[in-house]
Parts: sequence; C-alpha cells; structure tokens
Amino acid sequence: MDVTAAEREAMRRALDLAASPEVPLGPNPRVGCVLLAPDGTTLAEGHHRGAGTPHAEADALARAGAAARGATAVVTLEPCNHEGRTPACARALVEAGVRRVVFAQSDANPVATGGADTLRAAGVEVLGGVLADEAQAINRVWTFAMEHQRPFVTWKFATTLDGRSAAADGTSRWVSSRAARLDTHRLRGLCDVMLVGSNTVAVDDPELTVRDGDDVPLPRQPLRAVMGLRELDPGRRVFNDRAETLVLRTRDPRVALEMLFVHDRQHVFLEGGPTVAAAFWEAGLVDEVVVYVAPMLLGAGRSAVGDLGIQTIADAHHLQVADVTVLPGEHGDDTNVRLTLLPRATMPRPRDPSEGA
Repeated sequence: MDVTAAEREAMRRALDLAASPEVPLGPNPRVGCVLLAPDGTTLAEGHHRGAGTPHAEADALARAGAAARGATAVVTLEPCNHEGRTPACARALVEAGVRRVVFAQSDANPVATGGADTLRAAGVEVLGGVLADEAQAINRVWTFAMEHQRPFVTWKFATTLDGRSAAADGTSRWVSSRAARLDTHRLRGLCDVMLVGSNTVAVDDPELTVRDGDDVPLPRQPLRAVMGLRELDPGRRVFNDRAETLVLRTRDPRVALEMLFVHDRQHVFLEGGPTVAAAFWEAGLVDEVVVYVAPMLLGAGRSAVGDLGIQTIADAHHLQVADVTVLPGEHGDDTNVRLTLLPRATMPRPRDPSEGA
C-alpha cells in the first residue's frame, strides 16, 4: 500500500496545521488532520488546540459533516485509542465512515496507542510512517517524554571563557549579556518547568519567570520547581503569585523528574547551580545543554558545574556540538556565543518549535 501524491501533499499541510503558533507545546501532542475526498481534493482541515479541546480528527470531521463518509483522513499522529476528556479518535473515524487513514508518527503514549489496530479491525485501510520524522520533530519533547516516561531535560548555564559562572565574591549578574538573557527567556517559554536547587533560591533569590524585553512577566508561565531538603523563607521571590511553584522534597534527580512527570510536565529547563547540575549530569539525566559563553576572564570564582569525579583527561565527558549562534551586543565585549550541545547517545538534535514546520 503506497502513499499517493495527494496524500503526501495533504500530510505536509497537516504538519503545518499541527505547528500552528497558537497551539501550546504541551502537555498534549500537536496534531493536524486533512480529510480528502475520493478524487484527492480537500474536504476539511482540523488541528488540536490544546488539552481539553477537540482532537485534530474530531475537528476535521465536524467541519466535513456527512461528506466524511468514504474520505481519507491524513493525520500527523496515529489516531488515539483512548477515551478521556475527548472520545477516541480511532472510533470517531470509524463511525464517520472514513475509508482510509494515512498517519505520520505512531502514538508513543502507552495509554492512547492502538488506534491503527482498531481502525484495521473495523475494515479501514491504514498506512503509517508517512513523513514520520517531520511529525516527530514537531512533537520532539512530547515524544521523548512518552517514550522515556520522564521529562526531557535542558541544562542551561552562562559562563566566562575560563568556565566561571560567578566571580569570587559571588556576583554573577553580568556574566551573560542582555541579548543572552533575552534569549534565555525565549527558551524558558518553550519549556513547562524551570528547575533550580533550594540553595539557588536561598542565595540568589531568583523569580524564575518568563519576561519580555521590558522585564515584564508574560501571561503564560512555566511551573517553577525547587528541588532539595533545605527549608526556605516563604518570602523568597520564587513563591510570589506570578507563577505556580512546586517544592520537590528530594535531592535525587530521578525522583524529582518522576514527580514532575506525575504533574504532566514534559520539558525541564534546568537552571540550578553547579551542585544540582552535577547531580543531573552524573545521573545521565541531561538531554541537551545550552551554554552562553561571555568573552571575559575571571581567573577565580564559582565553576559552572560541580565536581564530576574526573581525575584525568582521558575520562572527560565529550558532547556533540549541535548549534553555534553568535548573539551580538551593543558593544564588542558584550557579545555572547550560544552553544547547543548534546550528550553522547542522546536523541537527534531537537528542532526549536519557534522555527516553524
């Protein structure tokens, strides 16, 4: 069973719909659907707009009405087989009389998988794997979280050329440039959790919100998570009302991620200090590293990461460089370089959702 030219073109359109900029990045996958008439023309389009809203297939079927009988549904994700807040899409397609279903990515959610089998059992033609890589790129974090049953972890830090994140007196405010700080807020906004250790909250008192160029918090804010056993002053800024905050009473990175996954979180932006960073790294729980390098030297001060137990150069941890971007400042000495790096044996380089489909 081969994919037709019309179906392939419809899949590209469905991918565009899935990547619509107004659609949240989680916790549900972003999905697009195009219904084709028997002659290959488009009957209706639909896409999922976030948790609790109709799935892409249901959206397209509602727009097509009775014309959906005998149609081909082209969808970016295997139709779900789960009855939750919305009906199972596989069953909805069968009841609408759809003749054929072409999908891109198989459903990685163990709760919702099995839609293709339900469709085949009902006599519907099913073809999967069409432009699957493109579909997975749109839902790269969701796919990772479903397959690994834990959030994807991006570790971000700023450093000088000699690997210092703060001066000897503890000051660190100007290690990164304004352009780097604005870029950090952009990346924060792509995640659903910002995680730090309790020591960072006690010493630095960060607010951990996503802010615009005028330093104003945006309407949508990721969850703020504080990890550790240290008792904290409730007056710390991380406990204000500008975003939700969750205290994770553990020092174990794996336990912390399990707790966040239970809260339906899929992408952790790790901004903790060197101790927390070292703990996640040594546990093998860092999936992406974003580093802002400033063209300055300190010669002393706090290192960006804690002791990893490495005694010889032969045991150094090597990373793959996925991207290098220069963030120019107003003056030559405040230009920063952003490095995106991947640990060995990690997933392919994630595509930034802001880049579009």
